[in-house]
This record gives sequence, C-alpha cells and structure tokens, in this order.
Amino acid sequence: MNKSEDIKKIVQEKYAKIVSDDMGCCCCCGDQDETKDYTIFSESYDNVKGYNKEADMNLGCGLPTEFAGIKQGDHVLDLGSGAGNDCFVARAETGETGQVTGLDFTPEMVAKAKLNTRNMGFKNVEFVLGDIENIPLEANTQDVVISNCVLNLVPDKQKAFSEIFRVLKPGGHFCISDVVTIGDLPKELKHDAELYAGCVSGAIQKEAYLAIVKAVGFTGIEIKKDKEVVLPDEMLSKYFDAKESGNFKKTAIGIFSITVTANKI
Repeated sequence: MNKSEDIKKIVQEKYAKIVSDDMGCCCCCGDQDETKDYTIFSESYDNVKGYNKEADMNLGCGLPTEFAGIKQGDHVLDLGSGAGNDCFVARAETGETGQVTGLDFTPEMVAKAKLNTRNMGFKNVEFVLGDIENIPLEANTQDVVISNCVLNLVPDKQKAFSEIFRVLKPGGHFCISDVVTIGDLPKELKHDAELYAGCVSGAIQKEAYLAIVKAVGFTGIEIKKDKEVVLPDEMLSKYFDAKESGNFKKTAIGIFSITVTANKI
C-alpha cells in the first residue's frame, strides 16, 4: 500500500468510527488523540435554511453554501458529503426542480446520509460512494460543486481539482471551504498543531493551493472568507519566549480556514 492509499485508509477508518460512535467530534483524520479541539474550525448553521441537526456531525471548517450562488433548478455536487448536512442546505437553495448529489468514499457515511434523506422525504437528493480523485459522474453535468474541509485530506489535489473541472458544466463554478497554511511553521509546531486540530493534516501552502486551482483551468478565483486557526499560548510557549511569541502572532504565518470560489469558462 502506497502513502496515498495509507492516507485514504486512515480517513475512511476515522469517518467510519465517527458514524458508529455517532460522535460528530472530528472534522478530519489524523491522530486518535481525543483532546483535539475541533470547534475552532466550526461555523454555526443554526440560522441556515435547510439545516438538519441530525446530518451535522461537525465535520466542516466553513459554510461553502453561503457563497455558492446556488439557484433554483441547479445541479449541485457536494464532495466529501458526510452525513449530508451541506447537501440538505444546498437542496433548500436548488429547490424541488434541482438535483443534489453527495459523494463520499466512506460506506458508513453514505449509508447514514441515505437514511437521513429517507427520513426527510427528499426525492432529488442522492448519495454516491466514490473517490474525489476519480469522481463517478459524467463530464459537464454539474452547475455547482461544493466541499467542506475535505480536499485538504486528498493526497492528489491536482487530480481532485481536475475532476471538479471535468464534471462542471461550462459556466459552472465551485465554492469550497478548506484548510491551508501560510508561511513556514516550525516543523515541531506544525506537528503539535496537527495534534491540536486534525484538519491541519494534509493542508498545503495557500499559494500552492490556489496555484493548483489556476493550473487546471479555473478562472475568477476569489477567496470569500478566511479565518485564522488561533494556536493556544501554551503551545507557542514550547517554541518561543514571550517576545518571540508576540512577534509570531503579528506575522501572517499560520493555519487558516478559507472559502474559495472559481469558475469554469
């Protein structure tokens, strides 16, 4: 098994455990340390139309539907759809005349999402088992692609964004919330940050992330929202004295949740 397969196996096992425990406490893979603080990524869905608490497992790091520009009748694809939370929010926007598809590669998540859909009685929301690096949908079929704190975990991000480009219709667009890094964090500090917040695992530099989006052919790339992951003082004190810690906080170096949009011409 190669490194990419190892990463995918870890993610699948972690997501499967979340479903079986019905914990909803982990936004992504990484160490099994239960002391992680995942709430630093979370956004409130409380006043969002279509929100279903049963489908919210606190797996995200943003609100991609907030800037997705979903219209009545749109075909929407959610990558890494989990228990269906963002799909149900998208369905409230696209209405009964649209179609929402959730893609996830953890069978337990897909099963839970399908159960939630049946309980809600939706006929135009479906969930498919599949890999983001090889999306099992035809080309040029989706108006909007959304994703919430998932692509940072995908080993081959170039392939993932190429697949997004392929399935989008000409004139379509994506809106993705994800985790990126800015600047060079000390190696040990980055490791501690991954233990503190599992969504840091797999995150790449913001510039590299946006460069991939551009390289596969997307235009009009725009960051709609960014949010710094504030590392606790006790963690920083392990690597910096008080003055250095203060200086570090004033720099742009750090870990960020971003929501980015881009278009396929």
